[in-house]
Amino acid sequence: MLFYMIAAVVMVIDQASKLLVRLYMELGESIPVHRLLQLTYIENDGMARGLFPGYARLFALVAVLFVAGILYYRKKGELRGTLMDIGTGFMVGGAVGNAIDRILLGTVTDFLAFGSGRGVMNIADLAINIGVLFMIIAMIQNYVSQKSKSEHVNES
Repeated sequence: MLFYMIAAVVMVIDQASKLLVRLYMELGESIPVHRLLQLTYIENDGMARGLFPGYARLFALVAVLFVAGILYYRKKGELRGTLMDIGTGFMVGGAVGNAIDRILLGTVTDFLAFGSGRGVMNIADLAINIGVLFMIIAMIQNYVSQKSKSEHVNES
């Protein structure tokens, strides 16, 4: 249940934020929010950092396949646990959020520009990154747990 709730909330927040940007900002407009963040409205018809421009709908297909893969492995029971539910929920919500843009608009609305100067992203992109982080933590936790169990068995 946690997985589905996170995925749905991420998708709704992502789509709502993109709609607000499209309604209230001009394409190319930048609004400083903080020294580390500014809102910069761009449309991206490629993938991360504008790579492979013009292939937005192909990347939508990739997102659909990614979500199907996550659902398949969840059904098989291979993606278990609270941290994995959180991680996959964020990733699926982000993938679906960007896929909606790609399918309906042929482009993805990006608007978050951080002080690092590493491009412009959106809530879906942030969610995918957060999801990856949670999955890494879950895998490390699982590894440590398995190693601890095997060492305990070897001591017996």
